[in-house]
Order: sequence, then C-alpha cells, then structure tokens
Amino acid sequence: MAGYVGPIEKLTIKNKFFRQVLFTGKYSQLVVMHLNPKEEIGNEVHPAVDQFFRIEEGRAKFVFNRTDVRVVKAGDAVVVPAGTYHNVINASPTKPLKLYTLYTPPQHPDGTIHKTKAEAEAAEHH
Repeated sequence: MAGYVGPIEKLTIKNKFFRQVLFTGKYSQLVVMHLNPKEEIGNEVHPAVDQFFRIEEGRAKFVFNRTDVRVVKAGDAVVVPAGTYHNVINASPTKPLKLYTLYTPPQHPDGTIHKTKAEAEAAEHH
C-alpha cells in the first residue's frame, strides 16, 4: 500500500495494546497506544525524531525536560521536537488513556505490537 487510510479515531479507541504500529513509511510512522490508569511511557528522548501525539480518550500529563508539565485531554494534540526529553503519563487513576502518535522518521520496526509496557521494554532492551 502506498499510504495509510483508516478510521484512526475508532481504531485508537478500540486498541487495547500498549503499542501497535499501524503504518510505517520511509519518513513517518503511525502508532496507536493504550496506557492503563496511572501508567506512563517513561522518560525518553529521540535525538533525531519529531513526535506528534493526539489524545482520543482520557487525560494525559506530559512532562518535558523533567520540569515543564502540561495536562491535556481528548481532542488535544502535542508535538515533541527531536532532542526533547518527554514522558506521557495517564492522569486517571481509573480510566485508560487512548492516543495515537506519529514519528518522523519511524521509530519502531514495521508491524510492531507490544501488548503491554513490559513487553515493549523487553523488546527495546534487545
């Protein structure tokens, strides 16, 4: 397929996996994510990757460079420039956070599915 076409909001909300790559192109990648209550991605930095986030369901706390904290909700978008430390934390103690993200360039192997954060962390350490 030359690109991606699909109901991204519906797929994001239905997703139950921590991370699922939907599309990988030469210069970008589309990934849906599900964070359990109070779960976080973990502080990370991508030296040469810009990242876009769109929250479809729930509330998230974004922490930039360990000190700049922003709370966002469904319908909000966040752009993280390359070289910025960032963490995404599900701000709810009871409800999941559903989001999708675009990496430019791609960050994960095409077709990646990590059912849990633990599975994602294990894969990243290999």
